[in-house]
Amino acid sequence: MEAESSCQNNFETSEILATFLASTPLLEEAWKVCSIANTGFPGLYLVQQIGTVAYVAFSGRQVESGLEQSCRNLLPLDAADGGLFAPLYRYSQPEEPIRVHQGMLKLFLSFHSRLQIQIAELVGKVNSVVLTGHSIGGPVASLSALWLLCHLQSTMSSPMSVLCITFGSPMLGNEALHRSILRQRWGGNFCHVVSKHDIMPRLLIFTEIVNNIPIIQSLLHFWNFCMASPHVIADGLSSQLPQDLKTNAFQCVLKDMQVLAHAEDLSANSLFWPFGGYVFCSLEGAICVENSASVFRIMYLMMATGSPSCCIEDHLKYGDYVGSVSKQFLKAKNGDGLPDSSFEAGVALALQSSDLTDKEPVQVQDFCFSMQNSNLRKNVAVLAKECLQMGQNDHRPNLAAANLAIRLSKIVPFRAEIEWYKACCDKADDQMGYYDCFKYRTGSKREFRVNMNRHKLASFWDSVIGLYENNKLPHDFDTKGKWINTSHSYKLLVEPLEIADYYRNGKHRESGHYIKNGRPWRYEIFDKWWKIRSLQIEEKKRSKFASVTQDSLFWAKVEEASEWLENVRSESELTRINQLWHEVDKFEKYAMKLIENKEVSEDVMFKNSSFSRWMEKWKELKPHIQILIEKD
Repeated sequence: MEAESSCQNNFETSEILATFLASTPLLEEAWKVCSIANTGFPGLYLVQQIGTVAYVAFSGRQVESGLEQSCRNLLPLDAADGGLFAPLYRYSQPEEPIRVHQGMLKLFLSFHSRLQIQIAELVGKVNSVVLTGHSIGGPVASLSALWLLCHLQSTMSSPMSVLCITFGSPMLGNEALHRSILRQRWGGNFCHVVSKHDIMPRLLIFTEIVNNIPIIQSLLHFWNFCMASPHVIADGLSSQLPQDLKTNAFQCVLKDMQVLAHAEDLSANSLFWPFGGYVFCSLEGAICVENSASVFRIMYLMMATGSPSCCIEDHLKYGDYVGSVSKQFLKAKNGDGLPDSSFEAGVALALQSSDLTDKEPVQVQDFCFSMQNSNLRKNVAVLAKECLQMGQNDHRPNLAAANLAIRLSKIVPFRAEIEWYKACCDKADDQMGYYDCFKYRTGSKREFRVNMNRHKLASFWDSVIGLYENNKLPHDFDTKGKWINTSHSYKLLVEPLEIADYYRNGKHRESGHYIKNGRPWRYEIFDKWWKIRSLQIEEKKRSKFASVTQDSLFWAKVEEASEWLENVRSESELTRINQLWHEVDKFEKYAMKLIENKEVSEDVMFKNSSFSRWMEKWKELKPHIQILIEKD
C-alpha cells in the first residue's frame, strides 16, 4: 500500500498538468503562435496578446542555429550572462557550475535587450506570459522564461505568472541547472511537449551525434524548408533526404538512448539533463512525466517503436498531436475496463495515451546492448509500465510536512531558552545587549546551552530546507503562513548569534565578511519566503521599539561599517577616502531610518553596544573627513 501511495504521487502531479493543458487553450494557442513565428519570423520572435495572456514565440528557423561547431559546448551560465540569472546561483556552497548550451545562450542574449523592453511594456496589461518555441526556438524560450522568473523574483515588480511551453525542443543544460530549477520550485513553470518519435529532443544529448555536424545541418536545413512552407505535408517528404543519413542519425541516437535508459548513473552518461514536465504525445493522447530517469526511458521506448523516416517527419507534426490531446485525453478518461486500483488505472491510462501497448522495439544493428538482453526482450508495454511505476517522488509530501510540524513542536524549548537569554542580556548592567554579550561571551554554562541550542535549531531548519529543495514537501509549503512566520521569527532571533560567532572567531579575516561569504543558505531561502509574504500584508507604523531588530543582517552591516571606519582613519588616498565616506554615510542613513521607524530592538542603542560605540567614533571623525573632502 505504501509503494502504491509513493508511486501514485507521480500520477497525481502528471494528471494535474494533463488536466490543465487539456482544459485550457494554452497548448493550442502556443502552437498556433509558434507556427506563425516559424513561417513569418525566421531568426526572430513574435509577441502576441490574446486576452490577458501574452504569448512570446521564438521561431524554430534561426539564421544562426546555435548548433555550429564553435557553439555546441556547454558554457557556465554565470560566465557570460551578466548576472541575468543570479537567483539560480548558490554562491554560499560549492557545487557543480550551471552549464547551458553555448549556442542557445548566444541566441538568447541576442534577443534579450529587446525582449526586456517588450516584457516591461506588458506589465499591468496581462496576467500571464507564455514563452514558447518549436525546435531550436524551444531552448531559447526556456532561457527567456528562466530570465523572466529570475527578474520577477529579484524586482518583485509584478505578480505576472510565467509558463514556458516548448515543442520538440533539444535539451538546454546540465544536471546543475536541473537542480537549481528544482531548488527555486520552478519545475512547474516548464512544459516540454515531445512527439512520439521526434529525433530532435533526443539529438543533442550525446557526443557521437553532436560531433557529426553534417548530419545535424542536413536535418536542420530540411526542417527549416518545411517550416517555411506550412502547406507542405511532412509524410513522405523525408524521402528527399539520403537514406543512409536518416539511418545513421536514427541508429546513432537510438543506440545511445538505450545506453542512457539502462544506465545506473545518468550523470556519467549524459551532458544534458531534463527539467520541468515532459508531455509525450501520440495520436492516442499524452502522458506527463517529471522524473529525469523516466523522461529518458520514455524517450527511448517511444523512439524504439519508430523508424528513420518517421523520427524525422514527426518533428513537423506537432499541430496534429496538439489538436488531438484534449479529445484523446477525455476519451481515455472515460475508458472502460480499467483496474479498480486508482494507481493501476493511472498506469493503464498512461500506457493507452502513450500508444506503447503491444509494441515491439525495432532491431537496430550494432547496439551496445544486445537485443537478447533479458531486460530488452520484454515487450515495450512492460518496460513502459515499469518506467511509469518508478516512484517519481519516493516520498509523501503531506506526511513529510506533518512530521516536520511534530519536530517543530519539539524544538520550541530551544528557542524559548534563547529568548530568555536575550531578555537577560537586555536587563544586564553592562549595557552591551544581546549581540555583544554573545560575541564576547565568557564561557558560562548558560552561554554554552544557548550555543548548543543555536546548533540544534540550525540542524532542524537545514533539514527543512533539504526536504524543500528536493521537492519532498507540498508544492505550496513555502506559501503557508505558519512556516513563513516561524522561519522569519527564527531568523530574526538567531541570525544575530550566527553573526556574533562568525566575527568572534575571526572568520571574516579568513573568508571575508559574513553577508557575502559566511551566511548560511537557509537564511537566504527564508528571506525569499518573507519577501513574497510581506508584499501581501500591510505594514503598520510601530508605536514602540521591536522586540528583535527587523533586519537580521543589521549586526553584520555594523561590523562592515566598523571596518570602513578604521580604513578611513588610516587611508591617505583621497579617492579611496571618498569611496569609504560614501559607504559609511549610506550605512548611517540606513541605521537611522531603522531607529526612526522603531524597527530595531532597544539593545541596539545600549551605551556599550557595537552600534553605539561605532556612532561615537563616527561623530568624532565625521567633521574631519568632511573638511578633507571639501578641500579636495
